[in-house]
Amino acid sequence: MKKSFDYATVLTVSFAHLIGDMYSSFLAPVLPILITQLGISNFQAGMLDFARKIPSLLNPIFGIIADKIDAKYFMIIGIIIITISMSLLGTVPDFLTLFILVFIAGIGTSIFHVPGPTIIKKVAPHKLGLGMSFYMLGGEFARTLGPLMILGAVSLWGFEGTYRVMPLGLAVAAILFFRFRKISVHKKIDPKDKKKVDYRKYLGFFSIIAGIVIFRSGMHSALTLYLPIYLIAKGNSLWLAGISLAILQFSGAAGTFTLGILSDRIGRRKTLIILSILNPLLMFAFIFSSGFMIFPILIVAGFILFGSNPIILALVQERDTENLSFLNGTYMTISFVGSSIMVLTIGLLSDIFGLDTTYLITAFLSIAVIPFIYLLTENKKAD
Repeated sequence: MKKSFDYATVLTVSFAHLIGDMYSSFLAPVLPILITQLGISNFQAGMLDFARKIPSLLNPIFGIIADKIDAKYFMIIGIIIITISMSLLGTVPDFLTLFILVFIAGIGTSIFHVPGPTIIKKVAPHKLGLGMSFYMLGGEFARTLGPLMILGAVSLWGFEGTYRVMPLGLAVAAILFFRFRKISVHKKIDPKDKKKVDYRKYLGFFSIIAGIVIFRSGMHSALTLYLPIYLIAKGNSLWLAGISLAILQFSGAAGTFTLGILSDRIGRRKTLIILSILNPLLMFAFIFSSGFMIFPILIVAGFILFGSNPIILALVQERDTENLSFLNGTYMTISFVGSSIMVLTIGLLSDIFGLDTTYLITAFLSIAVIPFIYLLTENKKAD
C-alpha cells in the first residue's frame, strides 16, 4: 500500500525553506551598494558568493550524520545562523569582515539544506516531483521576497539599519522548533542490520550531475547574483534592478512548482532536455533586449531556468532508498562548488571583458548541458 502524501509536513518544510532562503538572498540586491561603499571589484563580489558556498564541502559529512540521527533540527539551527549573519551586511566596515560574515552564513546554509529533501522523500515517496516542487517553491519564492525585503529595509532605515530585519527570522525559528517536535520521519536502524555502503556506486551518476550543474550555473549566476550589477551598468536604478531580480525569482517559483509536477508525468529526463534547449535561447533573447522587453523575457527565463531544480533533486533522491541525506548532501556540495566556480569565472571575465561579453559566453556554455542530460538514466525502483 502506498504511503499518503503528508501535506502538513511537506508544507512545514517548505515554509522553513522559504524563511531560510529569504535571508540568504539578501546578498545579490545589495551588491551594488557594497561595491560602491567598500570599493570591491566584480571578482571580489564573486568571492563573496564563493565564501558563502565553501562550507558546502562538508555537506556529505552532514548527510552521513543525518542518515544516522534525527537531523530535522539542523534546519532551525541553520535559519538562526543565516538570519543573524545576513541581517548584519550593512554594518561591515571592510571586505575581510564582509567575507567572514558571508562565510558564517554559508555554514548556516549548509546545515540548513541537508535534511529538507530527505524529509520530503520520507513523507511523499510516490509523488516525489510534487513534494520537491513544494519544497523548491519555498526556496524560489524566498528569493522573490528576499530582495524586496532587504531593499525595503534599506529605504526605511538606510543600509546600516538592515539589522532590524533580524527578529522575523528568529521568531520563525522559534515557531518551527515547536512545530518540528511533532514531526517524526527518522527511521531508527538496529546496528546489527547496518550494512557497509559502497559510495563508489554513485560516482558515475554524480559525474553527470556535476556536468549539468557546472554548465548550467554560468547562466544561473549571470541572471541572479550579477543581474543587479548588469542592469545598473546599463543606467537603471537600484530599485528597478531589485524588482527585475524579484520578477525573475517569482517566475522561477512558478516554474519550480509546475515543472516538477510535469516531470512526474512525462519523465525527468525528457523534461530536462526540453528545458535545456530553451535556456540558451532565452539568454540570447535577454542579452539583445532592452527597455520594457526585458521583463517578459525574465519571466519566461526564470520559469524555465529554475524549473529544473526540483527535477534534479527528485533524480538524486530516486537513486536509492537508503542514504538519502548522504545523496542530498553530495548533490548540494556539487551544486554549490560547481556554481562557485562559475561565479568566480563570471566575475573574472566581466572584469576583463565586461558583463555584456560575459553574458554571451554563459549563453553558449549552457548549451553544453544537453549532452550530459542524454547520459542520465532514471531509477524507477527507488520508491
